[in-house]
Amino acid sequence: MSANYYQNNVRFLIAVDCIIFGFRKKELHVLLTRRPVEPLKNEWSLMGGFMEEKESLTQAAEKVLYRYTQQKGIYMEQVGAYGEVDRDSGGRVVSVAFYALVQTEKFNTSLARKFDARWININDLPEMVFDHNRMVGDALMLLQYKASKEPVIFNFFDGKFTLPSLQDLYETIYQMPLDKRNFRKKLATMNILDKLEIKDKESSKRGAFYYSFNQEKYAAFLQSGKRFSL
Repeated sequence: MSANYYQNNVRFLIAVDCIIFGFRKKELHVLLTRRPVEPLKNEWSLMGGFMEEKESLTQAAEKVLYRYTQQKGIYMEQVGAYGEVDRDSGGRVVSVAFYALVQTEKFNTSLARKFDARWININDLPEMVFDHNRMVGDALMLLQYKASKEPVIFNFFDGKFTLPSLQDLYETIYQMPLDKRNFRKKLATMNILDKLEIKDKESSKRGAFYYSFNQEKYAAFLQSGKRFSL
């Protein structure tokens, strides 16, 4: 049995809160729920939970994500730690926030009913418990940076996408319009996409070709000394 070297130190709870982003109806959304317990029961909240004794932070976040999405292998990244003394009115709790990118078409709507969860447009977020609004703001800033430097946003799509939908996604992440010609020129220059032989006929009569992200082409692109930039 290992010695308890820190027995004279104060102990407190560690939580993880997950900013679950989804792309739907040409807008970025966040999955929220009504808080099921006191304090602030029934108020809007991110998805979260406490880290257990034998869990790492990553494992705790994966547990929360699976509980609310029933999906594994979701792209996620740590946003930061939030440890203001009075941040949680229920007690001394330090929370570590993660953001995750979810494919909304794979989201089980029965889970939404079970947890009273809602996809809320990021521009229409309500006031949430504790410092959860701040977490979302910090997560969006990190996502904006990552999306400009790495091809992370392809994780929003289930294998295929159209160029208009890809531009819509970048615009909602950056919260600003992008020039169509420049956007497509940058994509063509990097040569990291494969054009598929099928079209999306739902958006227009003419239809738009689907594309897929090619990981091997992206690896070759990096090996050439170039850097992703959109």
